[in-house]
Amino acid sequence: MIAFISLFFASLLSSTLLPISSEITLIALLYQGHSPFGLWLSATIGNTLGACINAYLGHVFGRFKSSKYIPVNEKTWRLAEKYFKKYGIWSLLFSWLPIIGDALTLAAGIFKVNPYVFIAFVIIGKAARYAVIVYLIV
Repeated sequence: MIAFISLFFASLLSSTLLPISSEITLIALLYQGHSPFGLWLSATIGNTLGACINAYLGHVFGRFKSSKYIPVNEKTWRLAEKYFKKYGIWSLLFSWLPIIGDALTLAAGIFKVNPYVFIAFVIIGKAARYAVIVYLIV
């Protein structure tokens, strides 16, 4: 049970801006003989929850768009929001990518992407990534 909890937290933290790799933890635990399905599920849930935290932080950050500390005018902000809502939602399938994925989930929060759409796309991307790792190791 401790293996699944450890992987959950490693996955959660790795989907934030912290430099932590959940893949290494997953691979090590697979080699130790833990349940591949249980590890896949723990990693997927933890990583998705971490992406939700990023989106929430983006939502909070988005409140300050009119602040003097954010050098983006309203027209540019609206244009970026329009393009993200049109094309960026599909990019959430790649939220598992290092660094880029964190920025995508943060942007989704800033531009207030529908939470159900956000979670669906993020789960698909992250679950697929961990499934590939599990498949390659097992």
